[in-house]
Amino acid sequence: MMRLLTSVAALRCYVRSYRTQNPLNFVGLVPTMGGLHLGHLSLIQRARAENSLVVVSIFVNPLQFGPNEDFQKYPRALETDLQQCEQAGVDVIFAPGVDEMYQSPVQTMVIPTAAMMSGLCAGSRPGHFQGVATVVTKLLNLVQPDRAYFGQKDAQQVAIIQSLVQDLNWPIEIISCPIVREISGLAYSSRNQYLTPSEQQQATVLYRALGRGQERFQEGSNSATEIKNVVQTELETEPQVQVEYIELVAPKTLIPLTIVETTGLLAIAARVGNTRLIDNLILRRRQPIIAIDGPAGAGKSTVTRKIAEALGLLYLDTGAMYRAVTWLILQSGVAIDDEVAIAEIVSQCQIELIPDGEKPRTVINGQDVSEAIRSLEVTANVSAIAAQWAVRQALVKQQQAFGEQGSIVAEGRDIGTTVFPDAELKIFLTASVQERAKRRLLELHSQGKTEITQEQLEQDIAGRDQLDSNRAISPLRKATDAVEVQTDNLTIDHVVQRVVDLYRQNLRF
Repeated sequence: MMRLLTSVAALRCYVRSYRTQNPLNFVGLVPTMGGLHLGHLSLIQRARAENSLVVVSIFVNPLQFGPNEDFQKYPRALETDLQQCEQAGVDVIFAPGVDEMYQSPVQTMVIPTAAMMSGLCAGSRPGHFQGVATVVTKLLNLVQPDRAYFGQKDAQQVAIIQSLVQDLNWPIEIISCPIVREISGLAYSSRNQYLTPSEQQQATVLYRALGRGQERFQEGSNSATEIKNVVQTELETEPQVQVEYIELVAPKTLIPLTIVETTGLLAIAARVGNTRLIDNLILRRRQPIIAIDGPAGAGKSTVTRKIAEALGLLYLDTGAMYRAVTWLILQSGVAIDDEVAIAEIVSQCQIELIPDGEKPRTVINGQDVSEAIRSLEVTANVSAIAAQWAVRQALVKQQQAFGEQGSIVAEGRDIGTTVFPDAELKIFLTASVQERAKRRLLELHSQGKTEITQEQLEQDIAGRDQLDSNRAISPLRKATDAVEVQTDNLTIDHVVQRVVDLYRQNLRF
C-alpha cells in the first residue's frame, strides 16, 4: 500500500525502519515538482524495476523560481499525481509544504561550482541552480537512496547534481533517463499545458532543429559553429518562437565546445508565447557498442566471442575482469569476506584486456594473469567477490572507460542496463530452462559425468535465474530497448549471424 508522508520526521522514520528491516534492499528516489506526465512516469517505472523501495517526492520548490517566474501558477495536481504514482507501484510519496521543507527562517544554500552555472539556463534564471542543488541535497540527505532518477531534458541540472554527488563522495548513483516525447517530437514538460494548440505546433520546431544539427554532425561536421548555424536556420522557420540560446557543450562539465571530438550536448532554450521550453540531444561520435545480457547458460560468452571476431570488435571480457580481481585478492591473503580490505585493493587496481589472436591476454597491475585466472581456486571464489558492492562499482567504472571509444561487444547480466545503458545495440540472449539444461547435460556427458539428471539441472538453472533476477546489486533484467533473441533450436552460428545482421541493419555498418 502506498504511503503519503508530508513531514520530515515521518519520512525519516519510514526510511530508517525500512533500512533496518531490509538492509540489503535498494532504495530509489524520483524527485519531482508534481504535475506528473509520461516523462515522470518513465523515471518511476525505471526506479520500480531497479529498486525494492521507490520514493517519489512532490514539492514545488520556491528556491528555484525567480521573481518573475511561474511559481504561483506552476501546475499542482496532487490527487491526480497520487493516483498515477499508485498505479505505477510507488511505495512512498513525500509531499511536504514549504514551511516543512524549509523550517529555518534563513535557509542554508548549496552553491554548485561556478563553471557549471555560467552558461545555458543560468543566464536567464539567476539563482535557479542554487535552489535546485539545495532542495536535491535535502532530499538526498533525507531519503539516502542508493539511486536517484532525473530526466535528461534537464541536462544542466543532471550534470550539476552528478558533480555535486561526486564531489561530496555520496554513495548514490545519479541516473539520467532518456527524454520522453510526444508523437510530434515535443519533449514532455509540465509547462506544455500552458501552450495553446497553435503554440504546441510551433514548439515542435525545437526537436526538428536539434535533429538538423544531429544530421549535420552525422554527415561529418564537428564544428560547433556550423552545427549551431544549422539549428538556428531551422528555428527561423517558426518566427513566433523566440530563441534564448543554442549551445553545444561537454555533457558532464558543461564547458562550451568549438569542436565535438567524441560527445557533445546540443541544447536549446526558447519561448513559445509566454512559455519557456528547453530541449537537447546528445551528439556522440564513437564506434558502436553491443551489449549482450541474458540468463546463465544461454551461451552468451561463446556467442559474444564469435560476434567480436565477425565484426572486428574488442570482446570486453567482463568475466575475466572479475576473475583478475579475485586472483589479486587471493594473492594478497585477504579474507574473501573482508569487504573493507577488498574495497581498498580493488579501488587501486588497473586491468588491461589485450587482444592477441585466439588467446587474448588479461593483465592486472602490469602482471599477465591470463592463465592464472582460470585456476580452480579463482573459479571457486569469483562469485563471492563479484557480488560485493565495491568490486562492482570499481569494475563498472573500468568497463565504462573501455567503452568510451566504442567498438566493443560485452556480455553479462547488467551490461545493457547498468554498464552501457546508451549502447547502440542491446541484445537479451535467452533460452528456455529446458533447453539450457539439455545443453549443459550434453556438456557434462561429454566430460564423462553421467550421474546428473536433466531434472536436477532444470531445478538448478531455475534457482540461478531466480537468484540473478533478485540480486540487490546489478540484478538480471532485460533493458527496455533490448532485442530479445530466443536461442532454442538455434545453433551458435545462427545466433551469431542474427546479431551480426541486427548490427549491420540497425547501425548501417
